[in-house]
Amino acid sequence: MSNSNPVAIVTGVGPGTGAAIAWRFAHGGYAVAMLARNRERLSLLEREIPNARAYPCDVTDQAQLDATLEAVRTELGTPKALIHNAVGGAFGNFMQIDPEVLNRNFQVNTMALLYLARRLAPAMVAAGDGAIVASGNTSALRGKAGFAGFAPTKAAQRILAESIARELGPKGVHVAYVLIDAVIDLEWTRKRWPDAPDAFFIKPAAIAEEIWHVAHQDRSAWSFNVEIRPFGETW
Repeated sequence: MSNSNPVAIVTGVGPGTGAAIAWRFAHGGYAVAMLARNRERLSLLEREIPNARAYPCDVTDQAQLDATLEAVRTELGTPKALIHNAVGGAFGNFMQIDPEVLNRNFQVNTMALLYLARRLAPAMVAAGDGAIVASGNTSALRGKAGFAGFAPTKAAQRILAESIARELGPKGVHVAYVLIDAVIDLEWTRKRWPDAPDAFFIKPAAIAEEIWHVAHQDRSAWSFNVEIRPFGETW
């Protein structure tokens, strides 16, 4: 893996959106550090995706995160892009959820973004260049009854990202929130909606393409809130 390649960190790399993002950035010439808790799944993706390396890591564990980021810097180089795609979710209304589940999801969705930004932003600011993109969803904008264990954490994530964007934008670092208003086309979602047509789902590769685009926008036209949905989605 060439140290001359720009470096991207992608969190939450699983078989769906995370893998698609890793593929897109690797195809675009980046050395990609893939972070996730599942070591076995990461190892499989490492063999499939050229220029990508697996870093098993729980992004809510600051000690693990520090060690992982140090390894990335040593082995690949200083990260130029961060895509925070790791997500903690749960279904249930406010009476049904275990409060600890809400706290756990907050650690994954919001606090991990804070940890990562604090550790990666200084070098981006020093370089006058960089991108931090968080993948969000509709729960960042509304609190539906069955999403009490999830929506508050995504709303907080979006507001944190906006706060970081307002701080880092004038320093040359682009921060954006890509909100996915759709059901992602995955094996488990196909089983949950077995009769849904293909047009009902959003494709992981299409999400990855938009995140790539946002991370490489011209400086004269940076986006922050970016919403994506299939053409047939009502909203």
